[in-house]
This record gives sequence, structure tokens and C-alpha cells, in this order.
Amino acid sequence: MKIIGCFFAVLAFVGIMSCSSVHINDYANEKPALVLEEYLNGTLDSYGIVQDRSGKVTKRFHCLIKGSWKDGLGTLDEDFTYSDGTKSHRVWTIKKETDKKYIGTAADVVGEAIGTVEGNALRWNYVLSLDNDGKNYHLDFDDWMFLMDSQVMLNKSKMSKYGIYLGEVTLSFHKRDQ
Repeated sequence: MKIIGCFFAVLAFVGIMSCSSVHINDYANEKPALVLEEYLNGTLDSYGIVQDRSGKVTKRFHCLIKGSWKDGLGTLDEDFTYSDGTKSHRVWTIKKETDKKYIGTAADVVGEAIGTVEGNALRWNYVLSLDNDGKNYHLDFDDWMFLMDSQVMLNKSKMSKYGIYLGEVTLSFHKRDQ
């Protein structure tokens, strides 16, 4: 009986350890190094999908992004066009706090988005206020971006509410030649 108990204890420990989260520091040595002020400066096209918790794609979209930076302060002007023909607009203001920390705000972001850069990765954490069928929801976003090369960045965001996983947003950024 003790052997079976030990087996299940070890199994539980392994299960818990496999659930440990990824940390931004895990990407500190990855190249190319992401410098937000450089990559998010100019015109970018972004293509993405929104998936519900089952993995079903519920929306597809294109976003035209115009970014500009001056003295550590960036503006991202985003125009979204969704596959169902609807459109939306968001303007981000991003302030560089340190070499690795950024603070972002937008009209539909509750409070501030906190971003940390290490190597080729950026992790944003924020609460987004979304309207759906006349109701407003505040969703937690755990947003990861990975610079692939000078033209392409990939992004994966997990959405949750009260710690319950609701779905994901996956997109690619393509920087236009300047």
C-alpha cells in the first residue's frame, strides 16, 4: 500500500510541476532582440483569429497599425476589420519605463497594461473592457509577443475571467517596408 501511495504522490508532484507557468526571463537570450520603439514604428498589418474555449474560431480580422515613437512615448493607431464586416478602432499610448518595462493605456483598457521585454519576447498583462450583445465584460489578457525577424512578430493572448479560461487571440504582425 505504501508503494501505491508513494506512486500517486510522485505522480501528483510531476503533474503540479508540469503546470508551472512560463516566465518572461525564459526568453532573455533569444534573438533577435525585441525593441518596441523600433518594431512598432511605422505601418504594420496584423492578421488574426479569435477562438472560444473549445478552440472554435469565432472571428477573423485584419488590423492596420500606424505606430510612432518620440522620447520614449509611443502611439499605436489600430483599425480593425472583422470577417463579418464590423470595424473597430483602438489607440494605444505606450510609455517606456525602463529598458525592459512598458506601460500601455487605451480607452478600452481598464487601468494600465504592464509589459515586460526579455530577448525576443514581450509579455503584456491587462484587463480589456469588451461589449457583447449590449453587455460589458472585463476580461483578463495574458498577451505574449515574439519577434521572429525584422518584419514578423507573432502574438498569442489568453483570455480569462475570474481565472477561468475563455479563449485565445492569435495573430501575426507584418511590418511594411518603409
